[in-house]
Amino acid sequence: MASTTYLVTVSGPDRIGVGAELFAALSSLSASDLEITDVAQITIRGSLVLCAEVSANRSVAASVVEEALAKRDIAGQGITATVEEVSPSDVGDGRRLLVTFLAPRISAAQLEGVFRAIAASGSTCERIVHLASYPVDCYELVVRGTDHSSLREGLTTVAKSSGLDLAVQRAGLHRRSKHLVVMDADSTLLQDEVIDLLADECGCAGEVSKITELAMAGEIDFAESLRRRVALLEGLPATVLDDVRAKLRLTPGARTLLRTLRRLGYVPAVVSGGFVEVLAPLMDELDVQYLEANRLEIVDGKLTGRVVGEIVDRAGKARALQRFADEVGVPLEQTVAVGDGANDIDMLSVAGLGIAFNAKPVVREHADAALSVPYLDAVLYFLGISREEIETE
Repeated sequence: MASTTYLVTVSGPDRIGVGAELFAALSSLSASDLEITDVAQITIRGSLVLCAEVSANRSVAASVVEEALAKRDIAGQGITATVEEVSPSDVGDGRRLLVTFLAPRISAAQLEGVFRAIAASGSTCERIVHLASYPVDCYELVVRGTDHSSLREGLTTVAKSSGLDLAVQRAGLHRRSKHLVVMDADSTLLQDEVIDLLADECGCAGEVSKITELAMAGEIDFAESLRRRVALLEGLPATVLDDVRAKLRLTPGARTLLRTLRRLGYVPAVVSGGFVEVLAPLMDELDVQYLEANRLEIVDGKLTGRVVGEIVDRAGKARALQRFADEVGVPLEQTVAVGDGANDIDMLSVAGLGIAFNAKPVVREHADAALSVPYLDAVLYFLGISREEIETE
């Protein structure tokens, strides 16, 4: 039988029981005559908008639905209830994407740019959630459209020009299923570079810095640069590793990120070009069970200036992520990688969501999302986790 689609909207000052009254009114109609196809609600500062989309037989006129609402006495005390017939073209088309953006403070001008980009791609915004208001401002939008390439391109342009950090992801239940979150250590989970701290201890900081610059300029690869830098540490007492570990500073928000991930059933991991001997005790303290890093050769209590085993380089980080995903039992699309350097590019590319954290432009270009704020727990917003959830113990 042919059907008609109605949008039932209840709006006004929120009060206890409004939802129950609305659905009691709709349930009073015969189940064979009317079916609820969608429901949405938002309440801001006590002001309510509650919508129900219903599919009704042609025999059910809008006046019949209005009469059912009137019998429940929903209207009144500032609340209005309306019934509007909508055509299939009004309902929306295309697939949904999640658009998350954040900044220290988000202005009306920045919001205008985002919504103009959405409109320019022929998309519509179905839902807006304010995930956080401190220490950063963050919104998540559910956007429906057919031209996802145009949408991504437009939003990326707006984000770059207006100073927004942005992530565009597919919507779906996978968002809240178990995830593996893999982080780089140096300059991501940590504020420091371990090799630099070791170099300070042996008095070769200048030489190590020069080799690092060559690697960053692409004149030598990471593996070669690591061997050269570690060679300069030859003869350093192994006890220095404990001293260096004591100096390590976690990035602001790191403990909050790890604590929240574990509480919500996510699995944190660290894949680093640094050294197991420095990082492993710290990971035990942070309750991170998965760690992949390089190993220093130690003989008679001193560093030999050599690395033991296969070097964890750019490709090695990606392999480690894959191996951890297999061990945890999650597909790659449910993995998240967070890093800042060129050595992280392969890992960011292979993960379901690659996040460049305060990274150089070349790294940001290979990532799905980028963060420029100094708080590592901002990663949680790209997983759809609100500040309220973060602070819930």
